Amino acid sequence: MTAIAVTIAGSDSSGGAGIQADLKTFAALGVYGASVITALTAQNTQGVAAIYNVPAGFIAAQMDAVFADLSVDAVKIGMLFRSATIEAVAQGLARHRARNIVLDPVMVASSGDTLLTREAIEALRRLLIPRALVVTPNLPEAAALTGASLARNEEEMEVQAREILALGARNVLIKGGHGQGDESVDLLIGQGKVVRLAAKRIATKNTHGTGCTLSAGVAAGLAKGRDLIAATQDAKAYVTAAIAHADQLKVGHGPGPLHHFHAQWREP
Repeated sequence: MTAIAVTIAGSDSSGGAGIQADLKTFAALGVYGASVITALTAQNTQGVAAIYNVPAGFIAAQMDAVFADLSVDAVKIGMLFRSATIEAVAQGLARHRARNIVLDPVMVASSGDTLLTREAIEALRRLLIPRALVVTPNLPEAAALTGASLARNEEEMEVQAREILALGARNVLIKGGHGQGDESVDLLIGQGKVVRLAAKRIATKNTHGTGCTLSAGVAAGLAKGRDLIAATQDAKAYVTAAIAHADQLKVGHGPGPLHHFHAQWREP
């Protein structure tokens, strides 16, 4: 059987994040990717110029088309922007009994532009977090979801992750890329032990789409039948390598994308 994952997210016109990053990740990791586009952004490596919200009814139509025909093994959810979109996605997931849901609570672009309205945060907490197999917030997103200050260490990261678990998620992967120190440490926290995933912090400005890529990598692993811990470990290794090779690409004038196809492309 062909492993299939669907990404439900916004489009990044410069190709580094969102739908484009997700589909690149699925392809690089050997998974067939489908998509449901929730928003269009006029975006490049220097920022987001404009956002167009896809109507909720058309989001529902995309979901119905994909799930009615494809045997979807995993779902990655990214940029949603507003409450009406969240409601349409939640209803579609319920309607099609979607499984292996990876929720990346995208709130702010790496450029600092807002990608989730303030009033939509409560809808995210109420309608989507309880449906997720795993929620993958970075440190600012975890702080926003819990109403806390930015976590300063692994102990505070774990506290905030457990508060998100209390909202109904089965697992939380809290990402430490915004932290300090020689290592970038993520924590996978569920009902059992805490799984620590650490990688050497790589000095590069080209990290656009890192969060999208990691959550898509987790979804790809789940689609291939990997358990959550193995899928997360594989995704962490893939993202680390994609960051390490990011400077081989010369894309744009701002923070560029990861090298999603570092294992497939030959260096010139």
